[in-house]
Amino acid sequence: MAQLDTLDIVVLAALLLGTVAYFTKGTYWAVYTDPYGSSLANSNGSTKAGKSRNIIEKMEESDKNCVVFYGSQTGTAEDYASRLAKEGHSRFGLKTMVADLEDYDYDNLDKFPDDKLAVFVLATYGEGEPTDNAVEFYEFIGSEDVSFSEGASAEEQPLSNLHYVAFGLGNNTYEHYNSMVRNVDKYLTRLGAKRLGAAGEGDDGAGTMEEDFLAWKEPMWTAVAETMGLEEREAVYEPVFKITERTDMDADEDHVYLGEPNKNHLEGAQKGPYNVNNPFIAPIADSKELFTVKDRNCLHMEINIAGSNLSYTTGDHIAIWPTNAGKEVDRFLSILGLGSKRHTVIEVKGLDATAKVPFPSPTTYDAAIRYHMEICAPVSRQLVSNIAQFAPSEDVKNEMAKLGSDKDYFHEKVIDNNLNLAQLLESLSKGEPWTKVPFSLMIEGLVKIQPRYYSISSSSHVQKDKIAITAVVESLHKPNAPHVLKGVTTNYLLALKQKQHGDPNPDPHGLNYALTGPRNKYDGVHVPVHVRHSNFKLPSDPSKPIIMVGPGTGVAPFRAFVQERAAQAKAGQTVGKTVLFFGCRRKDEDFIYQDEWEQYKEALGENFILHVAFSRDGPKKVYVQHKMEEYAEELDKLLQQKAYFYVCGDAANMAREVNVLLGKIISKQRGIPESKAEEIVKAMRASNQYQEDVWS
Repeated sequence: MAQLDTLDIVVLAALLLGTVAYFTKGTYWAVYTDPYGSSLANSNGSTKAGKSRNIIEKMEESDKNCVVFYGSQTGTAEDYASRLAKEGHSRFGLKTMVADLEDYDYDNLDKFPDDKLAVFVLATYGEGEPTDNAVEFYEFIGSEDVSFSEGASAEEQPLSNLHYVAFGLGNNTYEHYNSMVRNVDKYLTRLGAKRLGAAGEGDDGAGTMEEDFLAWKEPMWTAVAETMGLEEREAVYEPVFKITERTDMDADEDHVYLGEPNKNHLEGAQKGPYNVNNPFIAPIADSKELFTVKDRNCLHMEINIAGSNLSYTTGDHIAIWPTNAGKEVDRFLSILGLGSKRHTVIEVKGLDATAKVPFPSPTTYDAAIRYHMEICAPVSRQLVSNIAQFAPSEDVKNEMAKLGSDKDYFHEKVIDNNLNLAQLLESLSKGEPWTKVPFSLMIEGLVKIQPRYYSISSSSHVQKDKIAITAVVESLHKPNAPHVLKGVTTNYLLALKQKQHGDPNPDPHGLNYALTGPRNKYDGVHVPVHVRHSNFKLPSDPSKPIIMVGPGTGVAPFRAFVQERAAQAKAGQTVGKTVLFFGCRRKDEDFIYQDEWEQYKEALGENFILHVAFSRDGPKKVYVQHKMEEYAEELDKLLQQKAYFYVCGDAANMAREVNVLLGKIISKQRGIPESKAEEIVKAMRASNQYQEDVWS
């Protein structure tokens, strides 16, 4: 009996310890730490203030009357949120703060004071989904049985005190255009909240995002000022960050960040989990050129993730963390008069407790610009207006003011000429440095450089430790434009490929990338990466037929799909019809993976059918849409057998046309009205039988 009592005590003690461990997770253990480690992001007050997930308390502690929440996937929504916060303060005296949606709880929004303002800047991701950082907020606010701190039901309108403003970032090439802002606006209104001004919608698909934002915010500010009794004042630039040049420090000192994303990387001990805040420095196992022409490049790369604990499943995306080209870093430093100070150590500190320093410091001007600032992005017209006051001469100031106020003139002089910010400043001042521009304004006005996502072109079942990517090296030349727009990341990858193949000083298009990374930590041909999981997936049953449409590098995930099915067939599994519609220009130039398709055909036999459209090999241009029409009967038969239908590639043209064409094919083949066929296509989408992996 005594033995049994002892055993009981041991079991009870174990249960007690387990319970304590569960309820103290995140408080005493598994505590989230700032991704910058010991950077100044920790010393400017943001860490202490960030411990509370109660936004009401946070606003009261920091004396704020306006919070700008953002749901952002690529950084654009975060940038717009920062701009709104800054403008609200400078023009109307609002005490503003910017807030990441995932940093707070929302059950106390029913206590939001009616003399304060909430702003929601919300991007729609993929097929109408919330961005990663907005998932919890979206699920909470949209719940049928949403519950707030005071216990009021939705019917009692618990948010009747909440005044809010909303702007959405979307893409009209997607079916669920701007669904995030539309749905959140609907949910907030249902709960009694009062929107000030119209809910704005920006359209990346039409290329009008910036102008949509600028057109929306003026009447919005009018409505806010009227409701909250604000008076507009002359906007005077007030820096968000204090920049201190540390001439007493040397750039080679161990605690100075030279491009490392956080403290672990600084100390040379990278460790997971690897994500959007923390990349894995992965070796490139292999790389090769897929095109056979000299004026265009398409890269195939195999990235080794062994030993990283990173994993992927077929259909996922890999994120590549880019480095700005040396040519553009030099231009940016030179035009701001910082060329001689490029390796000067600087400390960056938020002048407000809620200001978020976008990169770790102490660092150098060169490192901040090269690794952290999106200096090659399209120029914002609002940023041009903000910089005008710091022009080197009155004539240049007047020209900047005109560019900032006249959208047509701005489009003609800046957008049509492919100018980034440094190129614009250089052109306007004829090379004279803009030494009066505060560096804080550059940090505030340019978004943080973002990872670029690529569809993985390998099967995780075939090669779990190596991720393949397939990428065309971007080079966009508009007629009469003085600058050719070069893809930041794809040209960086091209330089890495050239280095791997023996070129000691790779310099594609004279862009000169720092391939060895900060303190040579990327030497030996490495690239910073992480994996983003996707819903673009093969059916779980390999016997299901699939139809894939992917011209150009849109074929990337389909190489992975076919590779996986070929392996399944070799292993003796029953594999269904696997039909691929692929498009390229010419058979002898860019018919990528031509030899591999033959190998997969051997494994899959008659179950693999490849239809190739060569757009420039004959008297008429032939695209994947034409091939779909040519094989419409076969296509519809497979659809009636519940085939899964996949599209990957350009959203604005190809994907939209394929969507419309599929409805027409179904209509014609089944002898039903097009309206009925369109409903069938919509139902396929709703049930995941129709999946897209597209980009604008």
